[in-house]
Amino acid sequence: MAVRVICFYQSGCMGCMEQTPINSEVGRKLSIKIEEIDAVKNPHLITQYGLKVTPTIVVLNNDVVVERLEGVVHSEPLEAILKKYL
Repeated sequence: MAVRVICFYQSGCMGCMEQTPINSEVGRKLSIKIEEIDAVKNPHLITQYGLKVTPTIVVLNNDVVVERLEGVVHSEPLEAILKKYL
């Protein structure tokens, strides 16, 4: 089971700036890497993942999207969601 977690953000997004330290904390706690990708610099990913807002966290299991979290997600709920796939 290959789990990948991506957080799409864009510069100047207040929610994205709030999400970044949460991702770092949860990543450290669960010993996983939460990739951060600038959606504006990767427009093909906006289409590929159907992004509508930033931040958006996408959890992939074997390259299939199993969770999509739009907006700021605080550490406890994010941790609980990710634990289901680890």
